[in-house]
Amino acid sequence: MNESNVSSLTLPEFPIWEKIKGKKIPISFELELSARCNCNCRHCYINLPPGDIEARNRELSLDEIKILADEAKNLGALWCLITGGEPLLREDFFEIYIYLKKKGFLITIFTNATLITQKHIDLFKKFPPRDIEVTVYGISKKTYEKVTRIPGSFYKFKKGLDLLLNNGIKIILKSMALRSNIYEMGKIHNFCKEHSNKPYRFDPFLHLRYDGDPLRNEEIRSERLSPQEIIDLERSDPERFEGLKKKCDTLIIPEPIQKESTPLFNCSLGSKNFVLGYNGFFRLCSSLNHPDCIYDLRKISLIDAWNKLLPEVRKKTTQNQEIKDKCQICRIKDLCMWCPAHVFLEIGILDGNVDYFCKVAHARENNVKNIDI
Repeated sequence: MNESNVSSLTLPEFPIWEKIKGKKIPISFELELSARCNCNCRHCYINLPPGDIEARNRELSLDEIKILADEAKNLGALWCLITGGEPLLREDFFEIYIYLKKKGFLITIFTNATLITQKHIDLFKKFPPRDIEVTVYGISKKTYEKVTRIPGSFYKFKKGLDLLLNNGIKIILKSMALRSNIYEMGKIHNFCKEHSNKPYRFDPFLHLRYDGDPLRNEEIRSERLSPQEIIDLERSDPERFEGLKKKCDTLIIPEPIQKESTPLFNCSLGSKNFVLGYNGFFRLCSSLNHPDCIYDLRKISLIDAWNKLLPEVRKKTTQNQEIKDKCQICRIKDLCMWCPAHVFLEIGILDGNVDYFCKVAHARENNVKNIDI
């Protein structure tokens, strides 16, 4: 893999226990329980079949999860996101959840809700999660199952969601904006607002597969909306559009700022969160899967992975002149999907240019400025 453009820039150490103004940074982490899922959504960047034996064998065991949870707690972690794949596919989900709750973590769960049973409701009533986030792919059987490609999944989704709602479990409803459901996004918006008093959000930004599967990647690309469709959706959501306009001054830099040397990662990467992959790999963010940016936690402790990997990744810079002269100093980079993690998933290197990202960012700039395009 060609990484000749990426080099290192000396930066100070950035350990997990760094203190700001005398206070420890609250640490959060994502725990992927599985890449397997009972749905087969057209846009998904991780899902594997529920019966995939190889994927199941790679999953962290209950004992391994307990050890990592203990380490995370000792490092000061407070909040845990349980995700997947579909985390409820794990037969030991109940044991994992109870262990994390008894460690004192605030827990959020990402689920499609199709596997929710009364047993889960009893668990969540006894040990309440911070919240449960459910993605709504459609509010009709036709649309929902066009996305999931699993017959009967819409009925199971509705049944699981009703169980959550009727038992007072805190839920957040959200959606993905896809080619397969764009015609129903207005109804999805209304459905989510009617069934949850939490803020509704949708995501039109689809990134590619962690495993690089070329056929699945083509499916994801085919589900991406055009720049115009994305801004039309943002305009149709008054709260989202007004929020963007209010942040216009911070999202759009008046003039590009040329810096002599700029780290490749300009985000808050590794400052207060990390990811425990289903396969035991430590990542600094959910999208960052470059082989130079992960560690196998079956070979190294969590604290050693953090202390060794974080300085290495945050020191990375680029010799790619196009990136230095364009993306890194771009006035609208905060409106863009561009980041090294997403670029790697798109083109196999950390510091390249992705034309689709650029077109969407410029369309969003015009949208925020309320200019017709």
